[in-house]
Amino acid sequence: MSTTAPPVAASAPRMTGRERLLLTLLLGAQFMVAVDFSILNVALPEVGAGLGFSLANLQWIATSFALAAAGFTLLFGRVADLVGRKRLFVGGMAVLGGASLLGGLATGPEVLLAARVLQGLATAAVTPAGLALLTTAFREGPLRERALGLNGALMSAGFTAGAILGGLLTSLLSWRWAFLINVPVAALVVALAPRVIGADRARERTRLDVPGAVTVTAGLLLLVFGLTQAGEHGWTAPATLVALAAGLGLVVAFWFVERRAGEPLIPVGLLKRRNVVWGNAAGLIAFVTETSLVFLLTLYLQKVLGYSPLATGLAFGVLGLGTVLGGTLGGRTVGRFGARATIAAGGLLQAAATLPLVALGASGGWIWLLLAGTFAGGVGNMLVIVAFMVTATSGLPDAEQGRATGIATMSQQIGITMGTPIMSAVATAAMGGAAGADAVLSGVRAAIGVNAVLVVAGTLLAAALLGRLSGRKA
Repeated sequence: MSTTAPPVAASAPRMTGRERLLLTLLLGAQFMVAVDFSILNVALPEVGAGLGFSLANLQWIATSFALAAAGFTLLFGRVADLVGRKRLFVGGMAVLGGASLLGGLATGPEVLLAARVLQGLATAAVTPAGLALLTTAFREGPLRERALGLNGALMSAGFTAGAILGGLLTSLLSWRWAFLINVPVAALVVALAPRVIGADRARERTRLDVPGAVTVTAGLLLLVFGLTQAGEHGWTAPATLVALAAGLGLVVAFWFVERRAGEPLIPVGLLKRRNVVWGNAAGLIAFVTETSLVFLLTLYLQKVLGYSPLATGLAFGVLGLGTVLGGTLGGRTVGRFGARATIAAGGLLQAAATLPLVALGASGGWIWLLLAGTFAGGVGNMLVIVAFMVTATSGLPDAEQGRATGIATMSQQIGITMGTPIMSAVATAAMGGAAGADAVLSGVRAAIGVNAVLVVAGTLLAAALLGRLSGRKA
């Protein structure tokens, strides 16, 4: 697919009633998965106090989920192609509902961590399977672009809604409801999915590439573990360096394993496609920068302005509105101007909205700059994400959509995991070992500046290479 110019259509196609119902079901499931990424963030102190987590082990509530979700996404993307996306999607939602029930009823740290691992595994199955079902249900063109735009908007809004919902449920009821709220939603999806999703049987009778699966899964697990250790102990800690080096080594080994495999997990030719490589690069930058900006602004709101967790979550509601608007416009923008132009414009808008935040001060009046910046930045960020999803899944047959969406989902989850430790390290270095509100403000400002520069450099590079290599599959 050319990424320099939009397709020309005689008239705008419309979705049928069944397609709308299918889209609603898939979007609802993806929104629920996105909420799970952030719903426990503001509730972690309450969870720790309720179940007896030590302060040092509290971060494992988030880390255990991230390890499973990011580490197994690529594997499950291929499994979806082999066993059927519908089957994996429904099974993953059933596991997600059961894991949420287990977490809500947990009586100790071990049970809760087991529930979080199961939630992560279910997410790794549901996300690429759901995306593959979406991309195969809608042909390449305006309908798919619109569907992916809505998907991106709801997923991004889900991250924001999770923070708000987590604060509300924890404040009004109990942290347990951050888990239990998933149970009826998952049950509804599992009940409706077999009737709404059409027949989807595996088209291939091939065996799973076990060496490739083991190599890439272990490599991703170690990379994510290393990133989380960097956020907690620093980039020079032995555990961080060993995990990152081993993970990178296994990912490199995966490349050579795939070159020799008769039935590879991911054909090397797919990884050589320019739209796959640079589309995912743009998506990675988008998720690294926006999720880490939320982390930085959370520090600012709570440590500098003194906001409560609930008030912090509500402040990010404006960001959620921006992402919904960006997702709604994203499909139309890609259809009219092309993916390359949308990535460039979205990245520049996100950077232009982020850079002024380096001026944030210690008085409450600066909240208005924060709200305006996060709204506009959310619009730009979502334009990039929609264009990334369209680009990374275009020009591929239905049989490879599971692989492509697995790679795209992996980029998303690795980006979410990478952003916080990277920007945390920048902020900590800028603070120079000092403490207090002034030091936090200084560190946040420095990291926001780096964030804005990273957006500009990453998205413009991806857009430029997409344009230069347009039409070439290499």
